[in-house]
Amino acid sequence: MSADESQRPPGDGPSYYAQPRFLRRSRWREWWTVLHPPYTMLQLSLVTIGACLSGPVNAVKLSATLVAFFLAVGVGTHALDELHDRPLKTSIPAPQLAWAALLGLGGAVALGIVGVFVVSAFLVVFIVVGVTIAVGYNLEVLHGRLHTATVLVLGWGAFPILTAYFAQHASLSIASLFAAVFGALITRIQQLLSTPARDLRRRVRSVQGEIVHLDGTATPITRASLLMPLERSLRTLCWAGVAVALSLVILRFHT
Repeated sequence: MSADESQRPPGDGPSYYAQPRFLRRSRWREWWTVLHPPYTMLQLSLVTIGACLSGPVNAVKLSATLVAFFLAVGVGTHALDELHDRPLKTSIPAPQLAWAALLGLGGAVALGIVGVFVVSAFLVVFIVVGVTIAVGYNLEVLHGRLHTATVLVLGWGAFPILTAYFAQHASLSIASLFAAVFGALITRIQQLLSTPARDLRRRVRSVQGEIVHLDGTATPITRASLLMPLERSLRTLCWAGVAVALSLVILRFHT
């Protein structure tokens, strides 16, 4: 059985969080989609985990690190990605995307420079690595040599935890390295789930086939039935990251 247009999930779009109902104006909906809220939320959760891995935790430094990563990843890199080859097919003008990328990355770098004077001069290393990953991966510079699964897993999974930990303590530890492995593995899981889900939403017109059970009954395979477990798992994964992050925040700041 084929899955035609009528079998697509409600509110179908380039991602499961695209076109939210509470945003009525189309341009705002497109910006919401470009920001990739669930994945940005997971990224900020990893930042929080890194910062709160060991105490004491400075709330100002934590807040600044969260803002920096929101600007760099939530705004900057996602705007660059859409500017590069329009994977979300938005109608946002290229100049607006370029300005969003510039302001996002520029704001993150500015906060990082402040951190150089407040935390440690070695924070420069994290700034350079972060900008290189953001620009190199999303714009596929150097013939796409930085646009790899390894760079994604390390840059979006391990790097936020290490940076946030260093911003708090001006050093790294064995515990922070293992936490970075956790971040990399979480990001790898996200990648394994989101890649086929993205392919189904953006590149697949129809699906044919059925699942035949041992009792002889058959269940049709549709585009929606393939998407459902992938996207429910992605939602769960993102909220799991938030739960861990909040538990550490409560642990560090509860008196």
